[in-house]
Amino acid sequence: MERRTQRKRVLMLQNLLQANDLIAKRINQSATEAGTLLVNMLSSPGSGKTTLLEATARRVGGSLRIGAILGDVATDRDYERLRKHGISAVQIVTGGECHLEAAMVEQALQEIDFGSLDIVFIENVGNLVCPSEFQLGEHVRVVLLSTAEGEDKSIKYPMAFRTAQALIITKMDLLPHVPFDIDAAVRFALQVNPKLQILTTSAVTGDGLDDWLSLLNEWHNDMKAVGRSTFGS
Repeated sequence: MERRTQRKRVLMLQNLLQANDLIAKRINQSATEAGTLLVNMLSSPGSGKTTLLEATARRVGGSLRIGAILGDVATDRDYERLRKHGISAVQIVTGGECHLEAAMVEQALQEIDFGSLDIVFIENVGNLVCPSEFQLGEHVRVVLLSTAEGEDKSIKYPMAFRTAQALIITKMDLLPHVPFDIDAAVRFALQVNPKLQILTTSAVTGDGLDDWLSLLNEWHNDMKAVGRSTFGS
């Protein structure tokens, strides 16, 4: 009986992921046609996703039109923070769900008129486990790791790092004050995903933000040059 129940749960999850992927593929195609880069941001709670977006908005000025879809279990505090910086934003309050799903993102994209934007950041719910399984139509997946966390997060939660194109190590200004081994963090991450691009940043000092913006521009230009959906690639 227990084995049958477990098999049923696995099939339900597979069906859920397949249905999600169909919507994600549609999102990716629509965004590609509009010339809008979608960036899915994964991390543990408090790693600095919203703070990085605030710093990004200050740095780009009017050179890039950016928007954000924010996923949180409760409250719209991140939404209010980004609106102060002129970012077109939509808050998704999941009410307990530990991840965003493609259907949520598809609806939110319509609310911010994504076709008028160059980049839309999808700030996923703070969690390194279940968000990794759900495609949201993104062109690029980024995982954040702060120096206030353990340097071994990548080997503890490998799927988030294995499915990402870039790792952003945040809060580098705290490095002298915390027991974080930056060399080990990089080594562990590349052990999980040898193709991972790794940047170090501080939203407080501004260090690494120019490299972050260059990477965003590179992804945006590559997406427009290819001119086709990159879903699943």
